[in-house]
Amino acid sequence: MIRKCPARRALASAVAQACLGAGAQLALGVPALAQAPPAADGRAPGDVEEIIVETPRAEPYRVEDSSLTKLVGPLRDVPQSIVTIPRELLDDRAAITLNDALRTVPGITLGAGEFSWQGNNPSIRGFNSRNDMFLDGMRDFGSYPRDPFNVQTVEVLQGPSSTIFGRGSTGGVINQASKRPTLEPLVALSINGGSDDTHRVTADFDRPLAAIGDGAALRVNAMAHESEVAGRDVAQSERWGVAPSLSLGLDGPRRLTLSYLHQSTDDVPDYGLPWFAGAPAPVPRGNFYGFESDYLNTDADIFTADMVVDGGGNRALHGQLRDARYSRESRLTEPLIAAAVPTATPPANVTVTRNVFTGSSEETMTQGQGDLTLRFDKHTVVTGIELAHETSAPSFGFGVGVPGTNLVSPNPHEPFTATSTAPRLIADTSADSAAAYALDTLKLGPQWQLSLGLRWDRFDVDYRATRFALDGSVTGNEAISRTDDELSYRVGVVYKPREHGSVYLAGGTSFNPSAETLSFITSGRALGLGNAFLAPEENASIELGTKWDLVTDAFSVNAALFRIEKSNARVPDPNNVGFNMLAGDHRVDGWAVTIVGAVGDAWQLSSGYTHLDSQVIETAAGAAPVGSPLIGAPDDSFSAWAAYEISARFEVGFGARYLSGQIAQNVPPIKRVDDYWAFDAMGKYHVSDSLTLKLNLTNLGDEYYLDQLHPFHVVPGPGFTAMFAVNLVY
Repeated sequence: MIRKCPARRALASAVAQACLGAGAQLALGVPALAQAPPAADGRAPGDVEEIIVETPRAEPYRVEDSSLTKLVGPLRDVPQSIVTIPRELLDDRAAITLNDALRTVPGITLGAGEFSWQGNNPSIRGFNSRNDMFLDGMRDFGSYPRDPFNVQTVEVLQGPSSTIFGRGSTGGVINQASKRPTLEPLVALSINGGSDDTHRVTADFDRPLAAIGDGAALRVNAMAHESEVAGRDVAQSERWGVAPSLSLGLDGPRRLTLSYLHQSTDDVPDYGLPWFAGAPAPVPRGNFYGFESDYLNTDADIFTADMVVDGGGNRALHGQLRDARYSRESRLTEPLIAAAVPTATPPANVTVTRNVFTGSSEETMTQGQGDLTLRFDKHTVVTGIELAHETSAPSFGFGVGVPGTNLVSPNPHEPFTATSTAPRLIADTSADSAAAYALDTLKLGPQWQLSLGLRWDRFDVDYRATRFALDGSVTGNEAISRTDDELSYRVGVVYKPREHGSVYLAGGTSFNPSAETLSFITSGRALGLGNAFLAPEENASIELGTKWDLVTDAFSVNAALFRIEKSNARVPDPNNVGFNMLAGDHRVDGWAVTIVGAVGDAWQLSSGYTHLDSQVIETAAGAAPVGSPLIGAPDDSFSAWAAYEISARFEVGFGARYLSGQIAQNVPPIKRVDDYWAFDAMGKYHVSDSLTLKLNLTNLGDEYYLDQLHPFHVVPGPGFTAMFAVNLVY
């Protein structure tokens, strides 16, 4: 649109400033221009044009590009299923833990923690991804409950991805992209209060630092949180965190960002309910079988330096250095019902054994990675190296002589007593890893692309442990070393029938070393070394998919058919009790569809559905029989969220989640949980440009569902919660 601004010669400079900005002001300050003759279109000598550029409306739920420098081009041209949860969707759905965010992604289920493996324990497409957590593209190894207060987006890359990330990633990976400093000033404060004694405050401060340089900025995010758990007795969470980051050169070709993340938690951990006759015990949802003095204390300290050198569009260098420290102290109580208890026993007559774990752990990781991106006429190459040194030093202890409690009427308020909680095993593991990789995206014409990737990994582990008797005497020492060298690949063919659409066929591999958790211990209760001396598991996938950006790029539809197969899965060795062998074959076939974006001017939508058909193809004596479904692989999962702008000031949102029944143990006795639906709602009122009031209602029907599964215990999902937020933005 063009608008005339008549102006006298003496006022030309001021009018130009108002109509066109400083650039026009300088142009009109030239005397020759001020005396110019009338223009051909009849405009007077002092007239100027104001050109108003109308930019497309931002679609807050839709993300076009990945934060990962290894993935080039828009997401619609990447031959892999990728689900991205942006900051706006995290806020609208009131996701205050990473688990809250993951519950909204079809194809992801949550497992309950076991002893030293706490924090987030997801499975993606039927395969455990507890060790596939990443922060800004680098491994986030620690076992701690992650809070998304400093997260800009959560990216879930589905399917094997060892070519990009290294070890693990059978079903996929979860990458958290941190908030970064910008040159746009921001002060944001959110004060939250709600049911279950929820109190939460977050702050986001972003400010350019002109005193340091034109491209310098500082951003500080902070969080304090405390709450109980809806529908559960005793369990509670307290945590706080701070994340400062400093960027230099944001407006130039060389950009450096220094960041630090600290998060501390002080929780009363929840191990949920015991299994009874293959199902969760038939007791009230709130029953808590531990002690109110139980604790799980964690600290995470992550320092990162991120450097980008832009070579002028044809090449770029990206390097990251990270030093991370994780610590954990815990006393956890797991409820168990002895197998000898007859299933017909009235629940009021059943005694629950309190299986108490005590321990601590210190983990460290020092990692460096460098990527070189080279852009040519027909292809883009990303090549690089990674080096890392990781350590883990856990201690494992058990409560001996801990009194049991009644199944129907447990008493969590009695003082904790035990005849011993002394350590039974102290381990010390170190691992050195090195990797080199190359990824190439080739344009084979106006409609065809070829994606190739190859990566070599070396994973060298040194494990040492000492075992103790109840009296503290040493009963044995262990020393195991192993080195694995693995090649991973990915191949993808992309056909683009239209500029904003693609159809692709892709395949890739991944591997799971026997000590990928920096331990050969396979169980926190038996402390067995089931995976010692085993070569890595090998995984392969194939995926046929299509991605489309519709309605002038406001709306995205993605769909995919896939198969993931673990061809040498670990199963019990019938000839060596307590140890595993590589003789299984586990397969997941499925399809998925996601729909994200704007529907008209008032609606925003984010939805998805995943169907999984999992089964054991080959097995061994003592393992799950052929045809058994895999643990944590429900047939159907669905999630949808829609937000509607009633007026310029008032918005509402409504969400639904569905998860079909799933298996927690696929060897006799089979343990399973039922399907469930849960519904959520949101109302948001913009009092002014800087003040917004928001109300979130989660699990509107107070659905009693089983959320986090483990073969020995099961944790109910949160009941109905209400949270009111006052958000200030300047």
